[in-house]
Amino acid sequence: MPETTVVLSEEVREALAARRPVVALESTIIAHGLPRPRNLAVAEELEALVREGGAVPATIAVLDGTAFVGLGKEQVERVAADPSVRKLGHRDLAPALATGASGATTVSATAFLAARAGVRVFATGGLGGVHRGWTETQDESADLRLLARTPIAVVCAGVKSILDVPATLQRLETLGVGVVGYRTDRFPGFYLTSSGEPVDWTLDSPEEVAAVLRAQDGLGGPDAALIVANPVPEDRQLDPGVHDRVLGAALDACAERGITGQAVTPFLLEYLMTHTAGASLEANLAAVRGNVRLAARIAAAYA
Repeated sequence: MPETTVVLSEEVREALAARRPVVALESTIIAHGLPRPRNLAVAEELEALVREGGAVPATIAVLDGTAFVGLGKEQVERVAADPSVRKLGHRDLAPALATGASGATTVSATAFLAARAGVRVFATGGLGGVHRGWTETQDESADLRLLARTPIAVVCAGVKSILDVPATLQRLETLGVGVVGYRTDRFPGFYLTSSGEPVDWTLDSPEEVAAVLRAQDGLGGPDAALIVANPVPEDRQLDPGVHDRVLGAALDACAERGITGQAVTPFLLEYLMTHTAGASLEANLAAVRGNVRLAARIAAAYA
């Protein structure tokens, strides 16, 4: 990537040059995932958790047509405060750079820019995936194909529970994306500790995850991500009964209002947050914090 379109913060650049651990963080949770001013407090908290784990945080965003891997304090504050900041997936990066736009990066854009910069570990909340009713809509997140060709470890709490989890796991298998459970033999359900779906591989320490990354590096061949599925602690998950009831009502409301395409996910997430009195948001944040802590330990073990 030309130097003029991506800028590494001095701290990130020095850490990568010295082979010290770095953890990528997305910026959509700052710009679009949380209410103000809590979004800024959470952004600062997540970077602090990375540092506590012995790694350097690299929050990623596009500002005025330049992609930044590692944001300064004022840049984080801008992403948190500016309502005109767009939401950028991988496909939006080139138009954003060409037109001088500013945007927060989703999973696909963050993973792409992080990998291009040489960052091997990325922490997020939940991935996108195959939407319910895929046979009619063919609606699938861009995250999946991007991860199929991007060499990065993504520490997440599974895929968003509003999606078709079994179909998403099947799609990841088809695309050749590795999935491991961290201290679990069940794929997490984002807000829930378990989706009920099994995983083929369970790893029990950051060192074991780092060993898998090194084995990937040694094998060569097609680049692909490793999804490290880290469940939200059981005592911090959303009550499963409440989750299923509210999600059912949300899906009904979505169908009644004729909401389709990219509007589905934000509608369902907002419905869940509103109708669980914010409990879904707290479960989401508990998952993100756990993923960030684990990602820092994995990055340290890998480095």
